[in-house]
Amino acid sequence: MTAATNSALLTAARTRRRLLASASLAMLGAHIGLANSARAESSSIRTKESTMATIQLDATPTGTGSASGAPNLPAGFADTFESRFIEAGGLRQHAVIGGDGPPLLLVHGWPETWYAWRLLMPELARDFQVIAVDQRGIGLTDKPEEGYDTGSVARDLIALMDALGHDKFAVVGHDTGFAIGYALAADYPGRVERVVLIDLPGPPLTTTSPPVFVPGPINNRLWHIPFNRVEQLPEQLISGREAIYFGYEFVIQGGTLPAETVDFYVQTLSNADSLRGSLGFYRAFETTLAQNDQRATTPLSMPVLAIGGAASYGEHVGEAMTPLADDVQTVAIPSAGHWVAEQAPDELLAALTAFLAPYRTMD
Repeated sequence: MTAATNSALLTAARTRRRLLASASLAMLGAHIGLANSARAESSSIRTKESTMATIQLDATPTGTGSASGAPNLPAGFADTFESRFIEAGGLRQHAVIGGDGPPLLLVHGWPETWYAWRLLMPELARDFQVIAVDQRGIGLTDKPEEGYDTGSVARDLIALMDALGHDKFAVVGHDTGFAIGYALAADYPGRVERVVLIDLPGPPLTTTSPPVFVPGPINNRLWHIPFNRVEQLPEQLISGREAIYFGYEFVIQGGTLPAETVDFYVQTLSNADSLRGSLGFYRAFETTLAQNDQRATTPLSMPVLAIGGAASYGEHVGEAMTPLADDVQTVAIPSAGHWVAEQAPDELLAALTAFLAPYRTMD
């Protein structure tokens, strides 16, 4: 291959990445949302007695979706972590909790569960109390008919942290968890000390308008967004074909995961309530996007770490967040696609450790 040919290929690759990020930023409006305009913070701190009353210690989650029913966990995982049901904000939420130190809330993406963080959790638990939650509608958390805009899900998680007795905490969110983490930081700035946002090209606004026709590779990565927003039809088409639909999404979004990992996620989604709940985030598009316009008017004040997989959105994550926050650090992880926590856990852990160090040592 000649130097000129190689240069041309590199230029074309960069162009495709820029086009992908630009189109994604527009079309991923369905991925992102905002809370309602309330930025008021809870001024009450729950006592230990009231906190314990909200935690169902006699109803330990078991089976598929729980820590005890998850495959291929790191050695010694069960010695540190356990699944818990917490009644908070009118919702029974499932979280896998363990470790000592300041609280660190981990919010997964679509179509995953808390399990996405399993490879990082043991090391993080050396310095933090790790709380890996299932979002509303996902995993073992309740799946109501409504309340899937990111503002509502952020309120779910504020209620969860209240119930666990945590007034302030740090957040790490990936994909849909990126959107929820952004909502938490924007709507509750007095509660969130630091926030890590992983592999979306920023929260889009209603001013962005996607083209109807985009190049095929971009369309293949984004088509699920308008599809998931449609009422009823997706369930009819996906039911009984979960392995085909979700398997395709895990492959097309960048990089690969082990077959047994994808099988586990598919198993958690292969029932009517979980399938409907997994689509709820997208069906709240009109609410979340309108709210996002308001959120963008006030830059985030806490430190933000924007992380992209180099084979996915890469440095575009930080570029998109720079206008939306006062203090943005950017990391592109070269060995990862979209599924950063599972494809490059060591590299992601190094980035988190450095960014969270000031929070870890806070009084």
